[in-house]
Amino acid sequence: MLRNIPALLSPELLYALRAMGHGDDIVIADANFPAHRNGRQVIRLDGVSATDVLAAILQLMPLDTFVSEPALTMQVVGDGAAVPEVVGEFQRIVNEVADHPARLGSLERFAFYQQAREAFVIVQTGEQRLYGNIILKKGVIKP
Repeated sequence: MLRNIPALLSPELLYALRAMGHGDDIVIADANFPAHRNGRQVIRLDGVSATDVLAAILQLMPLDTFVSEPALTMQVVGDGAAVPEVVGEFQRIVNEVADHPARLGSLERFAFYQQAREAFVIVQTGEQRLYGNIILKKGVIKP
C-alpha cells in the first residue's frame, strides 16, 4: 500500500505513468473505444468512469506546457461543435485538478483514432457515456 496515490490506479497504470516521458500521450477511453485495435499497450479499468480516471491521473501527471492543447477529446460525429456532458466534466476536472488549467482541444473521430495509435498507452475504462475519450500529453516535473 502507498499513501497519496488514488486507489483506482492499478500497478500497471502507475508503471506506465512513471515510464512515460515528456510529450508522450496517454488515452483515457470509454467502454466503446476500440482500444485493442488502436493501442500498442492497453490497460483495462473496467467498472471505473473515465472522469474518475482523469482526476486520478492528473493528481500525479503534469500536462505539457509546450503545446497549446495538451488535452484532446473526440468530436461528435456529424456535429464537431457539440460538447457532450462528459467532455464538460473533463474540462472541469482539468481546470480543478491539473497542475495548470488548459482548454480542451478536439479531434475528428478518425484523427483521434490515429493519434491514439501513437499513444504510449490506452486506458480502457468502463465509461458508458458516449464520447468519454480524452488524450493527455505528459509534461515535465519542474523543480
